Amino acid sequence: MMAEGEKRRGLSKSCALLIVIAGIERYAFKGVASNLVTYLTDVVKMSNSRAATTVNTWSGFTFMLPLFSAPFADSYWDRFFTILASSSLYFVGLVGLTYTAFDGSRSTTKTISLYFLYTSLSLIALGLGVLNPSLQAFGADQLDHDLDHDHETSLEVKSNRKSHFFQWWYFGVCAGSLLGVTVMAYIQDTFGWVFGFAIPTASMLLLILLFLCGCVVYVYADSGLDPKAKPFQRILEYIKGAVWRRSKITLVNNHDLNAMELELQEKPLCNCSNTASTTTSKTLANEKNCNHSFSGLETVKLLLRLLPVWTMLLTFAVIFQQPATFFTKQGMAMKRNIGPNFKIPPATLQSTITLSIILLMPLYDKVLIPIAKKITKNEKGIPVMERMGIGMFLSIIAIVIAALVERKRLMISKKMKTSPNSSDPLSIFWLLPQYILLGVSDIFTVVGMQEFFYSEVPVSMRTMGFALYTSVFGVGSFVSAALISVIESCTKSRGERQNWFADDMSEARLDNYYWLLAFTSAISFLMYIVICKHFKSSSSRDGQ
Repeated sequence: MMAEGEKRRGLSKSCALLIVIAGIERYAFKGVASNLVTYLTDVVKMSNSRAATTVNTWSGFTFMLPLFSAPFADSYWDRFFTILASSSLYFVGLVGLTYTAFDGSRSTTKTISLYFLYTSLSLIALGLGVLNPSLQAFGADQLDHDLDHDHETSLEVKSNRKSHFFQWWYFGVCAGSLLGVTVMAYIQDTFGWVFGFAIPTASMLLLILLFLCGCVVYVYADSGLDPKAKPFQRILEYIKGAVWRRSKITLVNNHDLNAMELELQEKPLCNCSNTASTTTSKTLANEKNCNHSFSGLETVKLLLRLLPVWTMLLTFAVIFQQPATFFTKQGMAMKRNIGPNFKIPPATLQSTITLSIILLMPLYDKVLIPIAKKITKNEKGIPVMERMGIGMFLSIIAIVIAALVERKRLMISKKMKTSPNSSDPLSIFWLLPQYILLGVSDIFTVVGMQEFFYSEVPVSMRTMGFALYTSVFGVGSFVSAALISVIESCTKSRGERQNWFADDMSEARLDNYYWLLAFTSAISFLMYIVICKHFKSSSSRDGQ
């Protein structure tokens, strides 16, 4: 009976509401980001490479900002008001972006529109960079409250409920992304950019209202009552203490040695003796002080311990920038007609990534994981790090397929130049396998990344854990932008016909770029395997 009750018990109202809110946020973001490269090339008249670099740089700032905001969110800011303030800033940025489209539709020059474009994109990046990790950490607070107050549930069931929370969170994110990519790309191509940006703006306003409506059901974690609730203050104090101790032992003469000996006798650095003159409360306080520097050291070690895994995931993030940039430009150069009147917006193919996640996630959860549990004898079926590795491998296969398809498209395009009636352009549906494979790799790697960074950081650093996850995509975006700039400067110097990112898609060599990504990702994947063999998770270390 208890097992049945445990299975029936689902997520709380607060968790469910926050999953819906996360889905709405993704709808607003994808409604802008998925087709932004088309807006920059067709409306703002940027070159392909500059538009891709702009999108990648903007995405990089968006995903990198959590690393800088997380310390303040974990140590000083209240999560509820942080979410409210950042979502309001996000909304203001979307209003500004809508104004740029409106202003650009009326103006013959793009100067004012371009100024407001960068300003509004910066506001969106700032709002989103603070909102995303805070929202996920706030959702994790609700989950922890449910698990901590459920004393009758076994540890295995609690672990499964934790995994289900991340899966449902990602399902909500994917559902919002699917609607944002499909619906908004069609609206932007059919009804224009003003209407296409106004709808995400309205959805962001709805998000703020829904979040405020949940005030009565949320659980508010009081970090001030937790002596370990300010981990970044502990890091600073540890560094300060290390410097202070080092300065104390750098002595210049015997007088200093005597002075230090007197100081240690009169005022010990840590009073750890449990004598009759000390009360129990004072002893406990001193024991906390004794471990204070140790806690700071452990926190620093924890972040450094995750760095190798974090670094190897960057190539996965670089590959994941392609659907919103060069995959979309590929689609624009292919046959997109369905019937005489309808053309598929290239950005809508990004929806196949999300759609494959939504359709395959239940199969993954109900079929693959139970089979894996029987084979591996692991309660999670596939361990988190192996799960991320599988996704990385699938992303390499996806980019190899992308290179092969692009090569075929170029061959047909050049044949059409010499003999125009010889063949039709390659159909856009040839891009589907690479999109679908990226969706499958997403199920393994992205969900695994969320659970990995969630599990490897202490509760008081949870926002930082989610920031580490999002910063992978942030730095990956910067790496992608830098790579495009370096490759273009090298290949363009040999002439426009040699430019890998030429505006004429029949002359561009995106296939070479994809092969380069496949090669670097394969090296990163092999290094990741080596790191996995030597990495010990926090749970295994605690169990020793």
